[in-house]
Amino acid sequence: MAVQVPSRQLFIDGEWREPILKKRLPIINPATEEIIGNIPAATAEDVELAVAAARRALSRNKGKDWAIAPGAVRAKYLRAIAAKVTERKTELAKLEAIDCGKPLDEAVWDIEDVAGCFEYYADLAEGLDAKQKAPVSLPMETFKSYVLKEPIGVVGLITPWNYPLLMATWKVAPSLAAGCTAILKPSEEVGLPPGVLNILTGLGPEAGAPLASHPDVDKIAFTGSSATGSKIMAAAAQMVKPVSLELGGKSPIIVFEDVDLDKAAEWTAFGCFWTNGQICSATSRLIVHENIAREFLDRLVKWTKNIKISDPFEEGCRLGPVVSGGQYEKVLKFISTAKSEGATILSGGVRPEHLKKGFFVEPTVITDVTTSMQIWREEVFGPVLCVKTFSTEEEALELANDTHYGLGAAVISNDLERCDRVSKNLQAGIVWVNCSQPCFCQAPWGGSKRSGFGRELGEWGLDNYLSVKQVTQYVSDEPWGWYRSPSKLEVINEKARLSFIELKYETDSNIYASSL
Repeated sequence: MAVQVPSRQLFIDGEWREPILKKRLPIINPATEEIIGNIPAATAEDVELAVAAARRALSRNKGKDWAIAPGAVRAKYLRAIAAKVTERKTELAKLEAIDCGKPLDEAVWDIEDVAGCFEYYADLAEGLDAKQKAPVSLPMETFKSYVLKEPIGVVGLITPWNYPLLMATWKVAPSLAAGCTAILKPSEEVGLPPGVLNILTGLGPEAGAPLASHPDVDKIAFTGSSATGSKIMAAAAQMVKPVSLELGGKSPIIVFEDVDLDKAAEWTAFGCFWTNGQICSATSRLIVHENIAREFLDRLVKWTKNIKISDPFEEGCRLGPVVSGGQYEKVLKFISTAKSEGATILSGGVRPEHLKKGFFVEPTVITDVTTSMQIWREEVFGPVLCVKTFSTEEEALELANDTHYGLGAAVISNDLERCDRVSKNLQAGIVWVNCSQPCFCQAPWGGSKRSGFGRELGEWGLDNYLSVKQVTQYVSDEPWGWYRSPSKLEVINEKARLSFIELKYETDSNIYASSL
C-alpha cells in the first residue's frame, strides 16, 4: 500500500520552521528497509527557541490566555484536537504503521485511543474550575483554608517510538488540560495559542538532553528506557526539578493449573506479542504451573504459529517487523545468548522464511530458562517469551517479583480469591487478572522499582502537571495574642504614669497638710 509520508518541520511558537542547523533524519520503513522520508533533527539551539516560546505563552496577558484561563477554554482546544485526529484517523494510522511496523489494525486502535484521551482530558479540564478553592477542614475555628490547583509551568515531554502519537497524547492532553505549556519531543496540530505546544523531533543527546537540563523547563515527563530515565533524573536533580518516569519492564504472567488452556494461551500470546513485543509492559516472563506446563506450552506454540506475520498493511496481519535494523539485531542477540546459556528455543527465534526483507522475527518461546539468564532478567523489546514453571503460589510470586522492574503483571486463574490474593502481593504498578495489556485512559498507568515513578492517565495523570497551593486565612476579630502588644503596653504605661502623678499629688498634699 502506497503511503504518502508528509515532509514536516519543527513546530515552534505556532509556526513550522526548519531546524537552525538544517539537520534531518531518515525515516525507514521497517517492513521493506527502504528510506521513505525524513524528519527535522532539533538541537540545543532549537530547544532554546521552543522553551522561550513556551515561557512566553505561559505568561502572556498575565496568564489569562492559557495558564489561568477557565478550564472550559482549554477544553475547547482539546476537543478540537480530538476532532481533527478522528477526521484524519485513517491517514494517521497508516503513518503509524509504516513508521514503527505495527499492524494497521493496531495502529487504527491507537489513533482511536488518541482521540478518546483528548476528549477525556477535555472533561477533566472543565472539572478543574469546580475543584478550585476546595475547603480544607481545620481543628481551629479561627482559621479557614482552601486549596488552589495551578499549572506547574513549562513542561518538557519526551516520548518513545513504539506508540508515537498515543504516548505523546498521554502527556500532551493532561499537561494542556492543567494549563501548562509544553515542548514535546516528538508529534501533531489545531489553532492552539502560539507557544502553548511546541514540537521538536530529533535525537536524544542533541534535543532530549538539552530539554531535560534546561533551567526554564519546570518539569520533565519521560517514557523510555531505564538507562535514559536515570540520566534525565540526574539532569533534573541539579535544579531540583520534578520528573515523572515511565521506564522499562520485564513483566510476569502467572498461569495456574485451573485455567481454560486456550483462553490462557491467547492472553499469554497477546501479552507478549502485541505491538510486535515492543511495549514496556509486555508480559514476557511466563510462569506456568508445572502440572499443566507441557500441555499448555503445546497449545501456546499452536497459537503463536497461527499468528499472521506480514507487512503491516496486509489484511489480517497480527505481527509486523521490529522498528529498525539495530533493534532486529538486538532481539536476535538476546535469543542466541539464551541458547548459548543453555535455554531451549521451543518455537520461533528466526526470520520468517517467506519474508526476505524487513526486520521480522518470528514470535519466540524459550524454555529451560534459569533466573540468572539475561533473557529472564533484561527487557528484550521484541516478540520473545521466556518460560519458568512453579509448584506453589508462593513460588510463583517469588519468581514474578524476582526482577528490578515493577511495571505490569498478570495472573490467570479461575479462582478469583486467589487472583485477588496474588494481585495484592505482586510488586507492580499494574496488575491484570485473566487478561494482559488492556489500557484505559481513565485508569492510572505507571510502575515501581526501576520501572519509574509517577502515574499517567486518569486523574492521576492530570495531577502530574498541577501544583497544589494552600491558602489559609485568619478569620477571627480578636488579636492573635501570642506576643504582648506594643499598643496595649503604651496604654498600660500611660495609665501607670497618670496613677503615679495622682498618687504623688495626694502624697504631696498630705505632707503639706501635716506640716500646717
